[in-house]
Amino acid sequence: MSLARSADTAGPAGPPEPAEPAEPARATADLRMTLVGAAAWTGGLVGALAPAAWLAAVAACGGLGVAALRARGRRGAALTGALLLLVLLAVGLSTSLRHDQVGGGPLADLAEQRAVVRVLATVTADPRPLQGPYADGVWLRVTVREVEGRGSAHTLRAPVLVLAPPEWAGAALGSTVLAEGRLGPADGDDLAAVLDATGAPQVRDPPDLWWRGAGAVRESLRDSVAHRPAPERVLVPALVDGDDVGLDPAVADDFRATGLTHLLAVSGTNLTLVVGSLLWLARGAGVRGRWLLLVGAGGIVGFVLLARTEPSVLRAAVMGSVALVALGTDGARRGPRTLGVAVTGLLLVQPGLAVSVGFALSVLATAGIMLLAPGWRDALARWMPRWLAEAVAVPAAAQLACTPVVAGISGQVSLVAVAANLLAAPVVGPATVVGLAGGLVGLLAPPVGRLLGTVATWCVGWIVAVAERGAGLPAAAVDWGTGVVPLAVLTALSLLLAVLAPRLLARPLPTILLCAVTGVVVVVRPAAAFAPSGWLVVVCDVGQGDAVVLRAGAASAVVVDVGPDPVAVDTCLSDLGVEHVPLVVLTHFHADHVDGLAGVLEGRQIDRVVTSPLLDPPDAVAAVGELAGAAGAEVGVASYAATERVGEVALQSLAPVDSTPRGGPGDGSTANDQSVVLLAEVGGVRVLLPGDLEPPGQAALARALPDLAVDVLKVPHHGSRHQDLDLLTGLGAELALVPVGADNDYGHPDAGLLTDLEAAGARVLRTDTDGPLAVVVRDGEAVGLTRD
Repeated sequence: MSLARSADTAGPAGPPEPAEPAEPARATADLRMTLVGAAAWTGGLVGALAPAAWLAAVAACGGLGVAALRARGRRGAALTGALLLLVLLAVGLSTSLRHDQVGGGPLADLAEQRAVVRVLATVTADPRPLQGPYADGVWLRVTVREVEGRGSAHTLRAPVLVLAPPEWAGAALGSTVLAEGRLGPADGDDLAAVLDATGAPQVRDPPDLWWRGAGAVRESLRDSVAHRPAPERVLVPALVDGDDVGLDPAVADDFRATGLTHLLAVSGTNLTLVVGSLLWLARGAGVRGRWLLLVGAGGIVGFVLLARTEPSVLRAAVMGSVALVALGTDGARRGPRTLGVAVTGLLLVQPGLAVSVGFALSVLATAGIMLLAPGWRDALARWMPRWLAEAVAVPAAAQLACTPVVAGISGQVSLVAVAANLLAAPVVGPATVVGLAGGLVGLLAPPVGRLLGTVATWCVGWIVAVAERGAGLPAAAVDWGTGVVPLAVLTALSLLLAVLAPRLLARPLPTILLCAVTGVVVVVRPAAAFAPSGWLVVVCDVGQGDAVVLRAGAASAVVVDVGPDPVAVDTCLSDLGVEHVPLVVLTHFHADHVDGLAGVLEGRQIDRVVTSPLLDPPDAVAAVGELAGAAGAEVGVASYAATERVGEVALQSLAPVDSTPRGGPGDGSTANDQSVVLLAEVGGVRVLLPGDLEPPGQAALARALPDLAVDVLKVPHHGSRHQDLDLLTGLGAELALVPVGADNDYGHPDAGLLTDLEAAGARVLRTDTDGPLAVVVRDGEAVGLTRD
């Protein structure tokens, strides 16, 4: 690891060279370019967010120029101020022009009219599967060059998002296609419209040779790890070129909780590793001087083609190039100056990056490594080996620099990020380089490519283990909030820590005590936070998923669905004091209902697991069988109309009617309507648990049981608007409980549905706003309780 390197979030860097006191001009140049970069960023922000604030921005830019007065003298300050003003105006003007170009023009007009059009477009991003319920097809980005609609034709150049049927899955990046569909307005500022495409695209021109070559390498990379289990076979392409299609959301959550998300996207670290390895090989082959620079430039171009020329990739390439410059002679001084140049250049080419969170994280992490890490390393090196001091200082500096922005996005502050990055760092390089080698070699010798791919997945397996174990800690991340005041306080604390860190780290005792206190906070589980006296039913707060607990006796419960997060459901059961689970019912095999099973099994006796008879999707079925088998639990499918008593809980299966175990299409698309529907009674309270039963299944249930009445309804499918209201509002439920994740991407729960349930006489409680929900009996009636 070397402190002269930099990365988007956390990455290796190299020791700066000692300061030489006799070169003020060079130090001033570094400061000047840093100010130029700040001016460019200011111009982009003003142009995108507050175009009317130009005068204030110009005044601020003049103030930045005056700040250089003492360093350069009056003439130098004037020149610096003029340069800052010019850059600010250039980026701001570029931002405004791009906004007008994207937000106006004939394409935007046709989108407002929702016109049916025919377009000629170039594919600029690989097709990706649509996510969410009822999703069927792919989405991709294109640049529209010609459009015909409403009796007129226009030649232009505008970015468009395409929502397309599955036939578009083979649309190759770089190809030119003819397509038809209906235009609609776009939500983002970087898109002119959204095209709801109909039918397959007609390919006018295939991709150029370099795009076909890059596509072949990406395909070979996927093939080299296809024989390996998930998530490793998905994470190797994600680590090498950002191809994370098929990544399990639970794995992504683990990486997010442990500060390892940057490994799932293309970052400056990737380019530094790939191009650095290429330069090492070139040096070994005797390449020197300008030829070595040519090899490095070729490596950068090849990397960009492989990872795709999207704004995030271009940003990563530039940040990686900054890292390579910092590796050279006088890197400590040249690095900040080069970073200023890079920021300015990126914003001139892509002004929209000024409001990009990824861009902010890239710049902040790189600056943190360059400016903070050397001093922290030197302080730690007073009492620990220098290599270890550097290994600790690099991720810590990057993490601290990014902390306010990360908290602004997620509302959380990770307490394990530095340790997780430190543990993962030794295998990131081998996984990236060997994975890429597997894709390249696989083009000529597929068996050798698969061998290299296997080695890469072994390395990635260690990263997965670090993420899972770190996210599984009771306090891996703490809730912070995204308001102005919390973020201002966090920013102030981060700045204070940046100033005080060298003094604290120079002494072993304060450092060790601070680490020990943090470790205790992370590892020790807090006392039970939600266990209402006399609880009968609890809907756990597990995010966007279902996990319902029915009290079966002292320290015993029936669990219906287990949510997507093992830690969340384990915490819920521990809070309730559940040690024995005689029965787990998994209504269907979607991840948000089954992926938390390991958390239920953690430290508890499990007797039986009953599932939907539709055994689809296969990966989830296999995972459930493996976990249940390892725990010694009996596994079976629900039997229609069967009744049983489990401790204090009486259960009856109302659906599905066909109890024959059977496979499905393989993608889980039909699983919802084959959900196990349970009628439960506990403590005299009748509860309907319909899983994610779809409207046709709900209507069939209403026809089969027209007089069905319950006290409590678990609202199906997280409160989706797609419901059979005759069933849900005709149950006479006093309580309607909605398990749903905060800030989910699906629009759950639907406001209209909640209004209809309340109009039918139900009190609606939801986990995204109320936290875990409990049902108790008070004065002979079912009452809903929340944490508050």
